[in-house]
Amino acid sequence: MEITEVRIILKDSQDKKLKAYATVTFDNVFVVRDIKVIQGGTDLFIAMPSRKVKHACPKCAFKNELRSKYCNQCAALLPVEANPQRAEEVPSSQAEHRDIAHPITQSFREHLQKKVLEVYTQEKAKAHSGLSGE
Repeated sequence: MEITEVRIILKDSQDKKLKAYATVTFDNVFVVRDIKVIQGGTDLFIAMPSRKVKHACPKCAFKNELRSKYCNQCAALLPVEANPQRAEEVPSSQAEHRDIAHPITQSFREHLQKKVLEVYTQEKAKAHSGLSGE
């Protein structure tokens, strides 16, 4: 699978960990949007697009966010998380989100991250040279 295009949208805030969003096109036929470029402890890394995990209310079946105490539809008291051992295995921030799309192999994840971070570095350099050129 070939990465045929990477587009970067830089974020303005200097002090935040989220540095940019990437849109990646594969083989000129498939697009993944909202890949995040994040500043980690020492290095940049990418995070795949994700969504919050939701659970159905046992009374009305409305989908509520994980860890909600009351149903947002019928106000019923929601049961404590049904699968506590899974919650212990995964850090709470990760347990609340699930990737929508993600690489299957570590080698492709590394390849994708390298490409996205290369384009991010180029876009950041362009933005800084555009600011200093004014």
